[in-house]
Parts: sequence; C-alpha cells; structure tokens
Amino acid sequence: MARKEFTYRGKNVEELQALSMDELSLLFPSSERRKMRRGFSKEEQNLLKKLAKRDRVKTHAREMIILPSMIGKTLLVHNGKEWIPVLVTIEMVAHRLGQFALTRKMTKHGSAGVGVKKEKKK
Repeated sequence: MARKEFTYRGKNVEELQALSMDELSLLFPSSERRKMRRGFSKEEQNLLKKLAKRDRVKTHAREMIILPSMIGKTLLVHNGKEWIPVLVTIEMVAHRLGQFALTRKMTKHGSAGVGVKKEKKK
C-alpha cells in the first residue's frame, strides 16, 4: 500500500514553495497570518537569510513561523539551556519553532533516595 502524500490545505510541498509570502499567509491560521502581515523581526529575517545559504543554523527565534522554504533543513533551536536539533518536515508548516524544542523536561519519579525510611502501615 502506497503512503499518502501529505498536503497542507490541499497543496503539496512544491506548490507551497512556489507561493509568494502574501499567498502563503492566506493559507495560514489567523495568528500566523497577522505575524506575516506585520513583518518578521530582525532576528527572524537574519534566520531566513542564513537558511538560504546553509542547511544547519542555530537560532534563538522560537516564535518564528515554519515556512515551506525551511522544509528539509535542520534548525538548532535554543530552549534556554541547550540547542535542540529540529528537522523541519512538511507537517510542521505554519507552526512555531518553539513548539518543537521543549523548555521543560518530563519529570520521572523514581524510588525514594538514600536514608529515607518507609512508613509502616498500622
């Protein structure tokens, strides 16, 4: 059985990459559309320039919207402590970079530490 090709709002990767920024913003949800209309910050513009030259870029721009031009590239997103590698796929389009580089770890509760006595049940 062949795997179904992923599309975003009925458009495949090649069609998305061929769209202009204005046409692309019309496909995105409202908050992403407003951000694109208002323009990207200086840091986000620098990220786009670096991505045009290289495939692996470090960034602090966690609020950057993932665009179709980023598909297939690896971004190292800072989570406040370390750089988390994020390989961009078509399923990530219109999300924010920070959603894929979590800032908090899952807590893993283990057994009690050394010197801790267990209470006896009465």
